Amino acid sequence: MDDRIRSSFAKQSMMQTLGAEIESVAPGEVVITAPILPGSRQQHGVAHAALSFAIGDTAAGYAALTLMPESSEVMTAEMKINLLAPGAGDCLRATGKVIKPGRRLVIVTAEVHAVTGEEEKLVALLQGTMVPVSA
Repeated sequence: MDDRIRSSFAKQSMMQTLGAEIESVAPGEVVITAPILPGSRQQHGVAHAALSFAIGDTAAGYAALTLMPESSEVMTAEMKINLLAPGAGDCLRATGKVIKPGRRLVIVTAEVHAVTGEEEKLVALLQGTMVPVSA
């Protein structure tokens, strides 16, 4: 499972552009981190909401994929984000989790934290629906 997720992730050029990496993979949970690079900041100098969304959506999608058969892939059907605080820190960490797996729909969430040293601050919550598709 771990190799499958990491191999798929390595093909995502968007994640490469953002400097994102998979931190951990477990059944129903994937953690992705991304540095807050100069190219992913907004005008106030903090992480752009698009960075939170991109890594949150990706972590949630891969969390769903951990529970699917080898013959499946996953696509996002819909995703909602609540931005709770500015993404100020060294990096963002998105933890995607499966809330309810299903054959046709998988309900997922992601929490995105801004990380500075040992300190973490919750900056975004995502909730959405993933759809299994043929590989």
